[in-house]
Amino acid sequence: MTVPQRLLLGPGPSPVSERVMRALSSPVLSHLDPYLLEVLDSLRARLASTFRAAPDALTLAISGTGTSGMEAAVANLAEPGTKATVVVTGYFGDRLAQILERHGAEVERIEVEWGRACDPARVEDALRRRPADLVGIVQAETSTGVLNPVDDIAGIAQRHGSIVIVDAVTSLGAMPVNVSTWGTAVCYSCSQKGLGAPSGLAPITFSAAALTRRVFCRSFYLDIGLLEDYWLRRKYHHTISAPLILALHEALAIVEEEGLDARHTRHEQNHNALVEGLSTLGLTLLPPEKERLWTLNAVRVPDGVNEAGVRRHLLDKYGIEIGAGLGPLAGRIWRVGLMGAGSTRANVDLFLSALGTAVTASRGGPSVRH
Repeated sequence: MTVPQRLLLGPGPSPVSERVMRALSSPVLSHLDPYLLEVLDSLRARLASTFRAAPDALTLAISGTGTSGMEAAVANLAEPGTKATVVVTGYFGDRLAQILERHGAEVERIEVEWGRACDPARVEDALRRRPADLVGIVQAETSTGVLNPVDDIAGIAQRHGSIVIVDAVTSLGAMPVNVSTWGTAVCYSCSQKGLGAPSGLAPITFSAAALTRRVFCRSFYLDIGLLEDYWLRRKYHHTISAPLILALHEALAIVEEEGLDARHTRHEQNHNALVEGLSTLGLTLLPPEKERLWTLNAVRVPDGVNEAGVRRHLLDKYGIEIGAGLGPLAGRIWRVGLMGAGSTRANVDLFLSALGTAVTASRGGPSVRH
């Protein structure tokens, strides 16, 4: 096979460094190999540090994409009759609500305009009207580029006796995530975005309090008790992918070497450089400035421009992949990701140059060579 080289600047996956790719190509090991089991212990510690989880939290990585983390959080905390309140600010908030409904929870949705963050007062009002066992919220809404105020919302939920599930799929390793400060019950993410590893693993952390409120998990595969037995007590559960584990372990070593605060600053600076460059092209972002992610930029498609045509031009001419809008934002935005190893000033400059050419071509203007 001849696989094309792509610069992945979409909503995920993000670029993977050569160092992580070398780890991915390591010899395949058994899921119970002594060396791999040592790596699992180190991986748990590095993930806990990246989540900024409490020492008594259970932190590991589920074999699956971010949605497996979402479903594991729900499957271990929700059962028929569980009352849940879910903040829906886009596609993935809606998915979290749907999964809760599939597990029998009685879900009340707080519907927010796509492209805006949730006002914490709406959560306060909802919980005052109807107490909830669970509150679910997506910190970094990948479909809209919106950053939700998880800290404030989690505090409100706890005051009302609710436990909190947080989706950090597009924030972990790139934007501040602090589950111990938030008081989050469960927080899950993925391997292929801010952490800079290939897709296929879903980091997740359960607080000690959340573990005491587990329900009977109808999913064998996602039962956190059985997963804990494998990760901590070496009891067979499933055949984990050693190459994916080694790649994520190496990606977390890079996170650790860079330092979380420095890593967050890098993502913020490159986001700001992108926003400034878009402004010179006459382009803007969908969310207001204080509600924007640094990792996923929802760029408004200007009038008279073929949204799909621009994406195709970027892919065919430059090998750059960006994402389209979902749901009500289809055809209205481009989703541009700057995550992990992909968040560099060189990538920002290359993308802006290519986008300017693609937009001009879409409008019927002269194509500029670079």
